[in-house]
Amino acid sequence: MKSIFTITALFTICLFHSQTHRFIYELQYKMDSTETGYQKQNMILDINPKEVKFYGQDLAITDSLNKKFGQNSSYTDMSGQVVKRKVNSFDNENFINIKAGYYSFKTTDKINWNISNEVKKVENYTLQKATTRFGGRNWTAWFSKDIPLNEGPFKFRGLPGLVFELSDAGNNFIYHLVKSQKLKETYPTQDFLESNFGNKAVPINEKQKQKLMMEFYNDPFAFERNTISKTATNLNININGKEIRTVDELNTQTKSMQEVIKKYNNPVEIDKAMRYN
Repeated sequence: MKSIFTITALFTICLFHSQTHRFIYELQYKMDSTETGYQKQNMILDINPKEVKFYGQDLAITDSLNKKFGQNSSYTDMSGQVVKRKVNSFDNENFINIKAGYYSFKTTDKINWNISNEVKKVENYTLQKATTRFGGRNWTAWFSKDIPLNEGPFKFRGLPGLVFELSDAGNNFIYHLVKSQKLKETYPTQDFLESNFGNKAVPINEKQKQKLMMEFYNDPFAFERNTISKTATNLNININGKEIRTVDELNTQTKSMQEVIKKYNNPVEIDKAMRYN
């Protein structure tokens, strides 16, 4: 692991001016808790002088390609783990896509850690074990005081060192630190985090979020349904590669989508999972 990190000495000093300390985690996760296989994606933890941000690397890649080639592509992060917060704070601003909308809502997510005396060596780093219960799951983290930044993946912060490894007891979510970078300037995220490629995040609260998610579940193809009701016969709508020509066909697709939504209902904070009828 030592070979992929900047030398430890770089992290013993404070953040200066507009620098960004970037850490990239490989995330393995199960969208359906009953599955044996994993989805994989890289997640970015940016620690700036005033803010901390956590988001999918593909968001940054899409934004970079847009700027480089004058494109107008978009990307939807399906991890449900796009957040930002002030440094040394447990108050998070969460960002989420629901259907075609992009929203933000605030939460306070205090995490109480139990730090063990158990340690292990990973190349030249000493990792120490800590456990907690958060979001309805039991978690184990391995952190290193060698990098004295009290941050980690998603909302898992507050330990006296950077989190290198993190997983829940059921191994639904597994994070491994795979790379670190030191950027000279604060990395701009306004085009893909605070807004999603042209859609500025609309502030909502938890109750409004649940309402929007339930509305989407009840009628995931509401736009297409409205089109059918106002259009003559011989309609041709394409949904996920399938041609839809009648209301009955649309109803069949709706039921199929509802089953998918219920199946892939395994968020990090399982205690906040939607309870669909």
